Amino acid sequence: METALKHPVDEVLPPARLGLLGLQHVLAMYTGCVTVPLVFGAAAGLDTHTIGLLVNADLLVAGLITLLQALGIGSVLGVRLPVVAGATFTAVTPMILIAGQYGVQAVYGSMLAAGVFGILIAVPFARAVRFFPPVVTGSVITVIGLSLIGVGAGLITGFDSAPDYAAPSRLALAFGIVLAIVLVGRFARGLLGQLGVLIGLVGGTLVAMGLGMTDFSGVGGAAWLGIAAPFHFGAPHFPVAAVISMCVVMLVTFTESTASMLAVGEMTGRAVTSRDLARGLAAEGVSGVLGGAMNGFLDTAFGQNVGLIGITKVRSRYVTAVAGGILVVLGLIPKLGAIVAALPGPVVGAAGLVMFATVAALGIGILGRVDFENTGNLLIVAVTIGVGLLPVVAPKIYHSFPAWAQVIAGSAITSAALTAFVLNLLFNHTRRNI
Repeated sequence: METALKHPVDEVLPPARLGLLGLQHVLAMYTGCVTVPLVFGAAAGLDTHTIGLLVNADLLVAGLITLLQALGIGSVLGVRLPVVAGATFTAVTPMILIAGQYGVQAVYGSMLAAGVFGILIAVPFARAVRFFPPVVTGSVITVIGLSLIGVGAGLITGFDSAPDYAAPSRLALAFGIVLAIVLVGRFARGLLGQLGVLIGLVGGTLVAMGLGMTDFSGVGGAAWLGIAAPFHFGAPHFPVAAVISMCVVMLVTFTESTASMLAVGEMTGRAVTSRDLARGLAAEGVSGVLGGAMNGFLDTAFGQNVGLIGITKVRSRYVTAVAGGILVVLGLIPKLGAIVAALPGPVVGAAGLVMFATVAALGIGILGRVDFENTGNLLIVAVTIGVGLLPVVAPKIYHSFPAWAQVIAGSAITSAALTAFVLNLLFNHTRRNI
């Protein structure tokens, strides 16, 4: 009887299902997660070996924070929902600028300081949850999904300078995987029906191997065990401008993650209270502390994994706890990480395309509960989507803005979140005197 009364979020699935579903979450977010250290490392002029250490640290911290979000620590840390954490793209530009002006030691010093700042402000920030009604969360989640579709498309087509850019073989492979996911979702039942994305990834990789589209040459040279020592680059530095910049990034990340956590609450049927949200945001603050000390990165709740929950309908937080454990293992064993990193772009992109679109569909579903009659909500949604997608359709639109402004306005998710938040205050929390 006790098991029957247990909420699906707290349900512990059989080990085989936990393992497969957890692996599916890892495969869904891996490429997005490791892209941040790859981009930052290249821009900061780091050598290949050092970038590899950053990738390991990135996965390790993401795994620890994912475990923290799923299992929690008392009444202090962790939202206790199926949330998967990964490195946020919001921090990439500020980190590159800080590295260029103050050095890599300042990057990790400012990240550590921002982590402490995030832990301290988690509770007051979470108390603003009443300012995130469906008109705000639905608009932002819709933009999150739509803005990420371009990432999936880029993985499918490859670089526009490559000879095989958008080659028929790449497109055929990608659309074949999408078709496989659709067919599994339509005709399979039980556990098999929940593994459509994983089946698409594995099957697509096997087909890609037959077509000569895979390259696992880097796997042999990767070590079986490796982790960078804390403060690999030396004692952290704390320039005031760098610290302020990273604290702004933390606030922006909180805005993004609030929408994602509320979305997971919607999908799982467990309402997210301000206390739950505060614990979840505090865990992200911990990612800054761990990232600053362990050469990692600030983490956020990954949108593609929110979409995966919508596809599989699996609500157990223990599934993402397993995903966190797998990420920790990948962070400690570079050779395993290299295998996953070698998945062909069209394969990962096709799976991402379905998941990102699912996130957008979830946002549209939330907007279906919004009252559009005799309110300003329709305008809120319209302007939010328009402003949010501007940097997606015109990536260089804010190139003449100061660097700090580009961090905010140039991010589709961030600009959408701030636009929806401000417009909701204007239309729904202020009196009309005219």
